[in-house]
Amino acid sequence: MLTLKAAGYLDVDAGEIIRPAILRIDGDRIVGVDGAPEGEVVDLGDQILLPGLMDMEVNLLMGGRGETATLSPIQDDPPLRMLRAVGNARRTLRAGFTTVRNLGLFVKTGGYLLDVALMKAIDAGWIDGPRIVPAGHAITPTGGHLDPTMFAAFAPHIMELTVEEGIANGIDEVRKAVRYQIKHGAQLIKVCCSGGVMSHTGLPGAQHYSDEELRAIVDEAHRRGLRVAAHTHGAEAVKHAVEAGIDCIEHGFLIDDEAIELMVKQGTFLVATTFLADGMDVSKAAPDLRAKAAEMFPQARRSIHEAIEAGVKIAVGTDAPAIPHGRNASELVALVSRGMTPLAAIQAATVTAAELINVTDRGRLAEGLLADIIAVADNPLEDITVTQKVSFVMKGGKRFVY
Repeated sequence: MLTLKAAGYLDVDAGEIIRPAILRIDGDRIVGVDGAPEGEVVDLGDQILLPGLMDMEVNLLMGGRGETATLSPIQDDPPLRMLRAVGNARRTLRAGFTTVRNLGLFVKTGGYLLDVALMKAIDAGWIDGPRIVPAGHAITPTGGHLDPTMFAAFAPHIMELTVEEGIANGIDEVRKAVRYQIKHGAQLIKVCCSGGVMSHTGLPGAQHYSDEELRAIVDEAHRRGLRVAAHTHGAEAVKHAVEAGIDCIEHGFLIDDEAIELMVKQGTFLVATTFLADGMDVSKAAPDLRAKAAEMFPQARRSIHEAIEAGVKIAVGTDAPAIPHGRNASELVALVSRGMTPLAAIQAATVTAAELINVTDRGRLAEGLLADIIAVADNPLEDITVTQKVSFVMKGGKRFVY
């Protein structure tokens, strides 16, 4: 038995700080949120306790120290990529993010689902990192935004990927690609529905898969109980994705009122990755890509503000390493700058994220839930920036930052 004492803890449902905080922990669970301390007492003084935060879009297998982004796809073999992920996972956890979705490999792996392997290593306690919900390989058409041979502007026949690695065209291939990810441990499916800021070919909002292909992907995933997340920017592509049954739109930078209304009606989640519009470094990108970013980012700021006002279900996601691993809380600060209240931003990183990944064992500080707990120096309802520097991290009752 262990007891955490602090000045207070955030009740994310009531939207208030409960003072003082007396959280009793047994094993990996919270067994009480009031009463007398029991067992070892950890006194965190004037700090405020929060549920462990969640990032719904990361790629821990990419980015991090020592990476040369333009060469990494052809220089990093799977063992090196896994070793790189160890540091990225540790930094993410130490930033207070105890659960993440790893949203789709788009690198050459020989068909191995590296994010599934990383999840297993973390769950076994071999390395430190957040709980991972892995998507396996992103499903994308030839030349789609998540086709890395296009993404890096490679010449023909350089680093060609297989259907198992997510490059799939037509109904039969997309079904096979989804089935392969599920067979080898994916817990959700990531699909590329439109172009993107860093796409070398075509308009960023252009729809990449046909409606029939999107419906086939959704059908395969939903029949097996998995949700589908879709990289989608353009308003028309978002509408087609939502109508095809996609569960979550990633980015949505160019959504319009009609797309927003449809998302609200259908209950579709939005992982807006809005801090990209403030913090993504495009200084080394090609001139045409920098121009595209300069045009899209102001629209992205407006669209998320409008989505917030309309009541779209928004979950926090960063698209790290587009934003460096470990700076995940910058997304909460950006959401507040777009019009969210601090409480709503925290809910987007806790209870709404838990709803998105369809779990009920985390996202709150309550009896019976996982002891995923962080501490910050001051009241985050008054200053959301305190989430950018956590002083205590516990995952499953084990202390990682103290």
